[in-house]
Amino acid sequence: MTNPEFQRLLRCTPAQLRDRLPGDDPALRSLVATLDDATLHAAIRNLGGHDLHALRNAFDAIDDSRPTVILAYTVKGYGLASEGHPQNHSALLTADQLADLARNVGADPADPWAPFPADGPEAALCAETAERLRRPAVPASAPPAVPADFGRTPTGTKSTQAALGRALLDLTRSAPDAARRVVTLCPDVSSSTNLGGWVNKVGVWAARERRDWFEDDPETILHWRERPTGQHLELGIAETNLVGLLGELGATWSRWGEPLLPIGVLYDPFVERALEPWSFGIYAGGQSILVGTPSGVTLAPEGGAHQSITTPSVGLEQPGCVTYEPAFAIDTEWTLLAAMSRLGRPDGTSAYLRLSTRPVDQGLAAVPDDPAARERRRRQVVAGAYPLLRSADAPDLTIAAMGALVPEALAAASRLESLGTSVDVVCVTSPGLLFDAVQGRSGLAKADTWILDAAFPARRAAPLVTLLDGHPHTLAFLAGINGVRAAHLGVTRFGQSGDIDEVYRHHGLDTDSVIATALDLL
Repeated sequence: MTNPEFQRLLRCTPAQLRDRLPGDDPALRSLVATLDDATLHAAIRNLGGHDLHALRNAFDAIDDSRPTVILAYTVKGYGLASEGHPQNHSALLTADQLADLARNVGADPADPWAPFPADGPEAALCAETAERLRRPAVPASAPPAVPADFGRTPTGTKSTQAALGRALLDLTRSAPDAARRVVTLCPDVSSSTNLGGWVNKVGVWAARERRDWFEDDPETILHWRERPTGQHLELGIAETNLVGLLGELGATWSRWGEPLLPIGVLYDPFVERALEPWSFGIYAGGQSILVGTPSGVTLAPEGGAHQSITTPSVGLEQPGCVTYEPAFAIDTEWTLLAAMSRLGRPDGTSAYLRLSTRPVDQGLAAVPDDPAARERRRRQVVAGAYPLLRSADAPDLTIAAMGALVPEALAAASRLESLGTSVDVVCVTSPGLLFDAVQGRSGLAKADTWILDAAFPARRAAPLVTLLDGHPHTLAFLAGINGVRAAHLGVTRFGQSGDIDEVYRHHGLDTDSVIATALDLL
């Protein structure tokens, strides 16, 4: 019979069973007639699943030289009043039904954690199993120290994605002990996410050394040297496998006392493809860094299919994870190092970095030369935001921009100044940390709040324009810091291809759109 028909029989009274079960089979009807109600009721529920002897025989008969599938034909809600009902997934027992169940299994609802009798075989089996599974506590091993700052200031024109690869190489020179703990993972994009130099340096992991057949090819830039000491793994187009492994590598600190610093790099739109296992890995104690790059409509020259919109809020809303979207190479280095310093420890946390392939003039970062001022900037970057441009007097307008669109914010501020409008520009690096600070200031969360005064001081409160290459709601909460009027620019649709200027103009992210929005707001 079909499964629905069988499940319906579970809901029948003995009288209904005698009528329904035989169908048109007279021999079966005669057999049913010989059974009393209790036997018939029990027999229809007995699928042999608790016959441990039969199960062991079945497992022993498996041919291990070929794939085997085991089908478990089960009774949903076995032994409960709701068994077999199609809606029993969310069904709750009444107090009387719970009392009936307790009587059937020999339990007391008033003492649900009562142990088995100490002199009985059940208690002996539990004690024996506990002893067999017991293992000594894993001694804690502190992760290696990670520098907060490499001490150099990037110049020229660079992307945040390129800064990732450079930072990993710098780590091998500045902190070799920490670099030896780094494991990088990619689906199939090692070269296109700027990990080539790192892979060339540390090699690719393999259980045994394999020959690189392209080592003598003069046109090969990425050298795929596979060996047991390699620190990079490529999993093919399998983002779910990648984040699953990321979670496992991120849990070695608690399982074996050996902290690793795992970093997974994938195209940003595919973060959502791997979202559930990534989130579960964090929930299960895995501490790691996920890098989504390239991101947003900024990669429009590559095509419309790889554009991400909602990933900034995905990172913001993921518990146990700090999300960063840096605008400059120095911001990438500082946030990456800060994220690595939080891995592999009992109070640690994961991180998600959203990077871009857009080349940006690094001079726009205006990194202070004074060591104390530089450290102050670094702390603000890591905490979530920093003032990038301050007008001499109280501003008429504030532009808060994030990631690849910071150059548009600065260009718009310059032109607005020429029109007589004074502008502050705030570079947001972590909307999640800023939101935590807002909640902390309201007593709704435990979080430091000093960054709000540093980036959005009340004395400089002004109408606000927010700007990012992602859904505009990501930064919309910033207007509530000082209760100002605001307009929010971002991306709410995807699929258009073209050069960056064209696509920014299409989505209302270009400099002219920022200026027009600001003037309308004022």
